[in-house]
Amino acid sequence: MPVEPPSPPATPPGGIPRPPDDGQGAVVVERQTAKVVPPPMYQVVLLNDDYTPMEFVVMVLQEYFKRDLETATQIMLKIHHEGRGVCGVYSKDVAATKVELVLAAARRGGHPLQCIMEAA
Repeated sequence: MPVEPPSPPATPPGGIPRPPDDGQGAVVVERQTAKVVPPPMYQVVLLNDDYTPMEFVVMVLQEYFKRDLETATQIMLKIHHEGRGVCGVYSKDVAATKVELVLAAARRGGHPLQCIMEAA
């Protein structure tokens, strides 16, 4: 004699009655598209001074901003002639880290080079 499995109770433990299951039910889930907002960007700027050697500025641009020699030289000349030059545009945390690395390198080298970040 075959034994049938017990049917689920009409009222689950939560107390909310559920309709009888006819085996034809399907659950449809609508996909909500998440709107991802890009993070605010900041530009890292080197400021000109009369004491930091141009070679040191080029080295900083190559080492901390991964610029090739020609691009680093162009940025260094812009800093020299215009008083400031943008080294790169990054998210806030990355920009702040780069500013701190440049300032620490300038202090170690005994140079007064200033590096700031500002909203792009």
